[in-house]
Amino acid sequence: MDIRRLEVFCRVVELGSFTKAAEAVLLSQPTISEHIKTLEEMVGERLVDRLGRDTAPTPAGKILYRYAKKIIQIKEEAMQAMAVYRGELAGTVHLGASTIPGTYILPRLIGSFKQRHPAVQISVHIGATKDVAEAVAEGRQELGLVGSQWKDRRLSFERIFADELVLAVPKGHPWTSEKCIPVDRLSEEPFIARHRGSGTRMVTYEILENAGFDPGRLRVVAEMSTTEAVRQSIKAGIGISILSRQAVAEDVAHGSLSLVPIEGVTFHRAFYLVKRRGRELSPVGEALDQHLKAHNHHPFPEPG
Repeated sequence: MDIRRLEVFCRVVELGSFTKAAEAVLLSQPTISEHIKTLEEMVGERLVDRLGRDTAPTPAGKILYRYAKKIIQIKEEAMQAMAVYRGELAGTVHLGASTIPGTYILPRLIGSFKQRHPAVQISVHIGATKDVAEAVAEGRQELGLVGSQWKDRRLSFERIFADELVLAVPKGHPWTSEKCIPVDRLSEEPFIARHRGSGTRMVTYEILENAGFDPGRLRVVAEMSTTEAVRQSIKAGIGISILSRQAVAEDVAHGSLSLVPIEGVTFHRAFYLVKRRGRELSPVGEALDQHLKAHNHHPFPEPG
C-alpha cells in the first residue's frame, strides 16, 4: 500500500474535494481519482462518496483514514529519526493553538526555533481550545498550546505561559472617566462573548464566578468565534468585552479602545502546553517542546 497514495486519500478526506486535494498535493484531478480508485480496488470497498463537487468518506473510508494517518505519522517519525542520526533536525511537526497563543505568542517562538532548525516545517492549526485538545487527543496534532485546561484523561496539561485579561470598552464610554467599576456593573452594559469552547470565555466566566458574579447576568448581545471579531465589535459600539491584553494592546495605544479596571478582580490566566499521555514525541516535536519550555514565563504566582 503506497504511502503517497494514502497521503492523497487523507487530503481528499480532510478537504472534502478532489479539486482542493489536487491543488494541495500538486497533482492533476484525474491522478487523484486514479489513486483513490486503486486504493478502493486494493481494499475491496468504496472509500469516498462523490456528492457533486464535494466528497465524504464512507464508513470504510473513515476506518482506513484512521490507520492511514498513523502510517503517515510513523513514516514521518522514521524520516526524522534518520535526520537525527545524520546530525540534522528535519521534518514536519503539527501544532495546534487557540487564538491568543497562536496569534500573539507562537509566531515569535516559531521564528526563533526556525533560526536554529531551518529544515524543520511547522504546521500550525488555530482553533478553539476544545478543538485543539481533541486534535491532540486523537493524534492529529502532536502538541497544543491552549488557554484553559480540558477534562480528558488522554491529555496532560503543563502551565507554560501567562496572560492577563482586561475589560475593554469603546472610545468615549462613560466608564473611562471612572477609576474602576464594581463587578456587579458588568450586567448594565451589552456584552460581547467569545463562543462556547473558547478558552478566553471559560476562564473569564470562572474568574467572575469566583468574584461572586454570576456570568448568567451578563447581557450577551453577540457571541463571536474570533478575538478579532470581538475587537471590531467593541470599536463599532456593539458592546463591551473581556479580552487578552495582548490582543487589544495596539487599539489601546492608538486610543480606539479603553481599558477599565474592575474593583477587586484580577483576570490572570495561564496558557498550557497539551500533549497526549503515553505518546512519545517525534524528534522534531521533542525539540519544539523543549524550545517552548525554555521560553516560558510566569509573572504571577502558582495558585494555592
